[in-house]
Amino acid sequence: MREWAAHIYKSKQWRYEVRPYIIDRDNGLCVRCGEPGNIVHHIIHLTPLNVNDPLIAFGEGNLELTCSKCHGSEHGGEPATDGDLMFDDFGELVPAHRSNE
Repeated sequence: MREWAAHIYKSKQWRYEVRPYIIDRDNGLCVRCGEPGNIVHHIIHLTPLNVNDPLIAFGEGNLELTCSKCHGSEHGGEPATDGDLMFDDFGELVPAHRSNE
């Protein structure tokens, strides 16, 4: 995660309210391909200019559940990680063998 957005992803609101709500709303499935989802994606990407706008950062209409492959495709056409890496529940890059805590 980018330093300027860390306060969003580390907030109680994101971890315990917004993220779980979006996962439940989207039935745990990537809205793009139907595979199991693991990343709550900002449709309008967070930037240093909009990160403090609650409708962008936390707004239900700006969030969707995606899988790693679809999320990576959204951000440059390549999967976001290689086979040995994955994103955890808080958007941190971790070894793939480590479970999300």
